[in-house]
Amino acid sequence: MGLRLRIIINPSSGREKSLTDLDNVLMYLSGAGNLTRSDICYTSGRFDAMNFAKETRAEDYDAIVALGGDGTVNEVVTGMMRGKIDLPLAIFTSGTVNDFATINNLPQAPSDFARMLANPAYVNVDCGKVNEDYFLNVVAGGLMTDVAYRVRSDVKTVIGPAAYWLSAIKDLPSINRTLPIKITANGKTYEEDIIMFMISNTKSVGGFKGLMAKADLTDGLLDVLAIKKMDPIDVVPLLGSLVIGEHINSDKVIYLQSDDILLESDELVTLDIDGEEGPVLPARISCINNAIKLIVPGKEEPL
Repeated sequence: MGLRLRIIINPSSGREKSLTDLDNVLMYLSGAGNLTRSDICYTSGRFDAMNFAKETRAEDYDAIVALGGDGTVNEVVTGMMRGKIDLPLAIFTSGTVNDFATINNLPQAPSDFARMLANPAYVNVDCGKVNEDYFLNVVAGGLMTDVAYRVRSDVKTVIGPAAYWLSAIKDLPSINRTLPIKITANGKTYEEDIIMFMISNTKSVGGFKGLMAKADLTDGLLDVLAIKKMDPIDVVPLLGSLVIGEHINSDKVIYLQSDDILLESDELVTLDIDGEEGPVLPARISCINNAIKLIVPGKEEPL
């Protein structure tokens, strides 16, 4: 019997390449006799992917497939968590930045993705929760962290990753602007004027694969990185230590791991959640261990 798939796709993702990718995935599966049912849900606006996932009848499918960028994946995960949908999740990357899929070496070619679906292995990965929202990769705030949702979708479609960098460059003159942040975790409190902060489930954030050096998707912990106020002259040395993975030891950085974090501020601070605009502080951020059964490549039977 072939697979029964609930496919949730952002048709504008990946410079609108996602539609062609999906056609190819289904062609490969059908040609190999591995597909019985494919119900395709096309998103046209925010929260569509979340609602499609939340309304899934788990008994009718073998897996949910999320095809899009980090924002689409975030909505699918949110819908699954809110709807208590206990199905394996497959992620096909086609967005501008795809940290979660990249760090997990998920297939990016339609033929490889189809083979993964036909010969799956499974990893139970953690999911983050911020107030009543969920995230698979990162929550962030401060300098440049709003770039992902500030750049218009049509601009990202046309010029791809360059859209992020061009927008981020505009923020560099604001590097001296700081936020008063109070972080409470593991029974300790840190109060600092910081430039930016990130709370991540994975090692990769914004394309920097080792930014959260100790992160592990299955350890039940989230990793917190906050960059303190610094003189512009200190920026280059910090970037150098980031390249070699020594940034977490810098006195300009707060780095910790916890399953429960409280963030507070006396200023209005809006959170970015997996590239989408989220709530404002205060926020309680927690880790739900082994929340999602992620489909990863398994061992294929020899010919």
